Amino acid sequence: MTSTSPSAHPSPSTRRPALTNAAAPEERGTRCHTSELRASVGRVNPGAGQRNYPVVLTNTSSRTCTLFGYPGAAFVDASGTQLGPAPVREGDAPSRVVLAPGDSAWSGLSYTSPEITGARTAEPASLLVTPPDERDQLTVRWTGPSPRPGSAEKRSLSQPT
Repeated sequence: MTSTSPSAHPSPSTRRPALTNAAAPEERGTRCHTSELRASVGRVNPGAGQRNYPVVLTNTSSRTCTLFGYPGAAFVDASGTQLGPAPVREGDAPSRVVLAPGDSAWSGLSYTSPEITGARTAEPASLLVTPPDERDQLTVRWTGPSPRPGSAEKRSLSQPT
């Protein structure tokens, strides 16, 4: 698991959510559901031919809930058609993140910088984010540079420090 400074993503909570190395999700009934979360994308952190973005999930409910695993992510065009394959999961084994009301967790989304590779790019209108263990998606308007289809990776959920 990695951590980030509060400036690396939008509107972090001042409280630090609890993070555990549980091997499985918390008991039934405490999982965060899509309807209780808001998704956002933080500022780009470029480096070594890549663009890296924090995809932030914030608990908007009035109860403490947990996230365990990887969120789903897909770039889509204005008509809702997915652009390229879904990002590949990489990184650490997932941990359970406990989010009090207003707290946030993030997952890294990285892709190869098209300027470096000269590859054809896609023009996404939105990023669809599916919270772990959920089927419903959250839509985030995409304002970042265009990715090369199939070059994105995502990482397990982390917490701000």
